[in-house]
Amino acid sequence: DKTGTLTLGRPRVVAIVPAGDATEGELFGLAAAVEAASEHPLAAAVVASARERGLAVAAAQGFAALPGRGVVAEIAGRRVHVGSEALLAEIGAAVDEAAGDDQHRRAGRSVLYVAVDGRFAGRLVLADPVKEGTPEAIAGLHAAGLRLVMLSGDHPETAQAVARELGIDEVIAGVLPAEKAEVVARLRREGRVVAMAGDGINDAPALATADVGVAMGSGTDVAIESAGVTLVHGDLRALLRARRLSRATLANIRQNLAFAFGYNLLGVPIAAGVLYPVAGWLLDPMLAAAAMSLSSVSVIGNALRLRGVRL
Repeated sequence: DKTGTLTLGRPRVVAIVPAGDATEGELFGLAAAVEAASEHPLAAAVVASARERGLAVAAAQGFAALPGRGVVAEIAGRRVHVGSEALLAEIGAAVDEAAGDDQHRRAGRSVLYVAVDGRFAGRLVLADPVKEGTPEAIAGLHAAGLRLVMLSGDHPETAQAVARELGIDEVIAGVLPAEKAEVVARLRREGRVVAMAGDGINDAPALATADVGVAMGSGTDVAIESAGVTLVHGDLRALLRARRLSRATLANIRQNLAFAFGYNLLGVPIAAGVLYPVAGWLLDPMLAAAAMSLSSVSVIGNALRLRGVRL
């Protein structure tokens, strides 16, 4: 999802809109009780916002995560669904039309829908500002010639709003976790080298499928376990530093291989006596041992230059 891969990762509930007979406090309390068992960043935001308002978060029974759609649990004998509009459509809880939803999405906000006992009960609106370093990271990645694609489980309008703000090349929104992995696999089949950055449990399949999976250190454990690289602080500018370090490391490896092969190309023929008929030279075993030691020292010394690479 867009939350955390591009934004501060600290979304807040900015609006609570109950429907029917539900009250604001009841709607918020039920949603927070269900989300308390979820690892999704938006779930943590709902729970934190509820507690800040002094609402008691009840214990949930029979919690289940519905990948890419939302969550469901029993709260004091009431079955509560929290998630996307598509989730509520699945259970037959029709969402009332609200022009405000489109306005929120165009502003880059996320809307969560709540159903209680199979009936639409209201919506929660969450906002998460873009990280301070994200525009710089996006600009740097573009300057390096990379094409940037946003894969998001969020509503297309919300994802498009964030993408427009940041100048992202392509947006594929409203996708389920397995679909994210399919997109990554398709890009690889097209001959692309794909690096996938993500922080949520829904990103794990795509992280594992990519050529390089990059997890945020602030993300879920399953995302970190699925990725090959972890950005400890979750700052996307670290992607640029990681890329520079990887390119410098590959260049250093090539140099070390050249050193190693060079020593062998010179040393082995001399040791075999190729110069003896011409100049009477044979390679003394002590000199051969010194040459091999010098080879190792030169390779190690060259590798240590990586400490001075400006990232």
